[in-house]
Amino acid sequence: MNFLQDSLEGFLAREHRVVIVEVTAAKGSTPRDEGTFMLVAPTEIHGTVGGGQLEYDAIENARKMLADAGGEARLDIPLGPEIGQCCGGRVELTFTFADAQAREALEARLAEEERRKPQVWVFGAGHVGRALADALTMLPLNIFVVEARQSELDQLTSEVHHRLAALPEALVADIPPGSAVVIVTHDHALDFLIGQEALARTDLAYVGMVGSTSKRASFLHHLERQGIDRSAADRLVLPIGGTAVDDKRPAVIAAMTASEVLLAFAAWRQKGDAPTAAG
Repeated sequence: MNFLQDSLEGFLAREHRVVIVEVTAAKGSTPRDEGTFMLVAPTEIHGTVGGGQLEYDAIENARKMLADAGGEARLDIPLGPEIGQCCGGRVELTFTFADAQAREALEARLAEEERRKPQVWVFGAGHVGRALADALTMLPLNIFVVEARQSELDQLTSEVHHRLAALPEALVADIPPGSAVVIVTHDHALDFLIGQEALARTDLAYVGMVGSTSKRASFLHHLERQGIDRSAADRLVLPIGGTAVDDKRPAVIAAMTASEVLLAFAAWRQKGDAPTAAG
């Protein structure tokens, strides 16, 4: 079995006989939530409905359908000793042939999900910015990287949105509410300008800046000089990534910061302000 990591669009373009396996009900403790889906082709799959025996049974049932050898349009699976799993919940799976109509509906659903993904705006595409962009692309987020240097943007993956800007701080006002802003530029003065603009807003889920305790103190002095109350900095995470892991390598900072951003989005949703991406 080949677990390809290409895009869903690429998978559908390559595979002509596909069954869509979707979790249509999830009760109790389950490995994935309702609405999760995977695609099963004769020899390959895309995505996951939770792994383990549950997924094995789902793939086997879908392959039976593809081979005209039976298979059920719906499976109700208890996640207990019967299948060697101990989640304790129950999952209902539905199986649909990915005909033209089903593919069109799936593409529309994915487009809407993409539109609604929370946005993360990374200011700076240096070592930490690139590491952070790489880490965040693995998550269900829309990533925008802002830089004043084209040479740095050229080193980024194509999976993130590139923004070349002579005045990066000017873009902060147009970021959708509920987004996250992470400031990792090559210039402390520019960091402070972007941070000041971000903290002028109270509708961002997360504002973070790379640095140290001394940089935080310098930023507080900057706010004072601008006539801004120091309390505004209470909403600033500086240093990003925290201090629990004493490791300044870009990949480590990126991993810790990605966790902070996810937690911030979760807290924002709990307040009833779900992050919304721009159309």
